[in-house]
Amino acid sequence: MNDTNSPPLRLTELAHGGGCGCKIAPGVLEKILSKTAPAFMPPQLLVGIETSDDAAVWQLNETQAIVATTDFFMPVVDDPFHFGQIAATNAISDIYAMGGTPLFALAIVGMPVSKLDTDTIRRILDGGESICAKARIPIAGGHTIDSMEPIYGLVAIGLVRPDHVKRNFGAKPGDRLILGKGLGVGIYSSAFKKQALKEHDYDSLISTTTQLNTPGPALACLEGVHAVTDVTGFGLAGHLLEICRASGVAAKLSFDALPLLPNVMSYARDGFVTGASSRNLASYGEQLVVDGRFGEAERLLLADPQTSGGLLVSCAPEVATEVLSIFLQQGFDHATVIGEVVEGTPQVLVN
Repeated sequence: MNDTNSPPLRLTELAHGGGCGCKIAPGVLEKILSKTAPAFMPPQLLVGIETSDDAAVWQLNETQAIVATTDFFMPVVDDPFHFGQIAATNAISDIYAMGGTPLFALAIVGMPVSKLDTDTIRRILDGGESICAKARIPIAGGHTIDSMEPIYGLVAIGLVRPDHVKRNFGAKPGDRLILGKGLGVGIYSSAFKKQALKEHDYDSLISTTTQLNTPGPALACLEGVHAVTDVTGFGLAGHLLEICRASGVAAKLSFDALPLLPNVMSYARDGFVTGASSRNLASYGEQLVVDGRFGEAERLLLADPQTSGGLLVSCAPEVATEVLSIFLQQGFDHATVIGEVVEGTPQVLVN
């Protein structure tokens, strides 16, 4: 515990990373998983690890399938309630990204109990429970350990129709690419850790990272929606590349069309970027082709890890307006068309 005369302990000081920036770099993860022996794949397992999808899907019968996922990380902010909210929102997002509806959750809790008081830990759990209440699901159990760094997240379980499952492959040339939330969470978090994030931008950070990706189930009902994922630790470029690789296509983005959180590029140009952005670029930078009019700040923005980021949708042009309408009706004001899918070797072209 803190000495009474010492300054208040910041949660982010207890963690070497934060949020989805804690993820193992995509290139390293690919090497690890490539050594994994082929697993037994029963026919009921509709979605496993084969295309790095957002969650596993197990078919129960002709009309029902279980969606299961887990996500947890270290603090991206110092307020314990906000940390719990962000971690829970991020975990539940994978259920929505698959087109599912959440059913219940289990808590994953690792805390340095010699450094954090019980009230702080309770506030983290309260934050997670508040988001689960918004999603109308209970936290039905969980597991706790005494750890070196504070860790919180959820196992999330959901339900989906097998014919409504949306995956990160199936994108087709001509598809429009639509992003549901603004970019820049990693840049904001870097500025926050260095105590340079302005108060109104902190409000934007909390607002976006605690907004549940509820359009997922409605998008899953649209036949013209071909692929969906959520943008998290690998950044926009990284998760779009996953779609491209799985679908055998390329993508073109308009940088000027990207929805950005307020003042993000100003922070980026001042050097407030995460180490995860550089690790992401080291993993897939050769497949990210950026027009020469853009500099390093723009490239880092494209690779910026998004904690609890938005849904990325690849859809036929004729349903793009309907997709945008679903987002806007559910309060996603940043939702916009950011580019298109094209034929070619898997890569992301930015102009």
